[in-house]
Amino acid sequence: MLTSQRKQHLLSLLRRDGQIVAKALSQELGLSEDTIRRDLRELAAEGLVQRVHGGALPASPAAVNFTARQDLASEAKVAVGRAAARLVQPDQIVILDGGTTAVQVARHLPLDLKATVVTHSPTIAVELAQHPGVEVVLIGGRLFKHSVVAVGAAAIEAIGHVRADTYFMGVTGVHVQEGLSTGDLEEAHVKRALSRRAAETVVLASSEKLGVASPYVIASISEVSGLVVEQDVPEDVTTPYIELGLSIIRA
Repeated sequence: MLTSQRKQHLLSLLRRDGQIVAKALSQELGLSEDTIRRDLRELAAEGLVQRVHGGALPASPAAVNFTARQDLASEAKVAVGRAAARLVQPDQIVILDGGTTAVQVARHLPLDLKATVVTHSPTIAVELAQHPGVEVVLIGGRLFKHSVVAVGAAAIEAIGHVRADTYFMGVTGVHVQEGLSTGDLEEAHVKRALSRRAAETVVLASSEKLGVASPYVIASISEVSGLVVEQDVPEDVTTPYIELGLSIIRA
């Protein structure tokens, strides 16, 4: 089998099974593990897979810049954002992450809602600037332009002074075994800090983020309370999360 054919076969298996286990596949194909791992390294360099211990997972298509993400599964993000906005109760303090799905949460908060939104996203702050009943607390720090959010030590120090009811977390990858992940190390640290300052964390999980992984782990699945997903996500996709005790909110 030629290298190009072998790589296409790996991608086909990944689409079918949702993961590649290098040892098992090497035995199946009669190839060395080194050969499989080399192919996976090259596919990872092309952004087609995310390598994990022992093999690979699908790479998240959501790990692109903010502008590009605005056009990715936009209808799904509107639905997820609308459903998440309905979870916000009067007089709550909620943390709203950065990102295009979080923007939809902000846009769908009822105009008569009185609550406090804490965010490290200038984009979210601007979205809520004209909301009559929402007080906005903006966390500062170094601007990570890829996601248009504040990161760094100053942001994490400020986050330590917050105590919120719910954190609506944006991610680029949600996986039962590999947890929640994103494409930047500092951003992962900030998201972890935000999650620790909320009574519960709800993940905004449009379908392109389910079953995929990005390079930097935020937290394990067990550390969050629930997922907001699209209405038509198959039950066999959500069942493993339910078995781990998560609530599934369908948009």
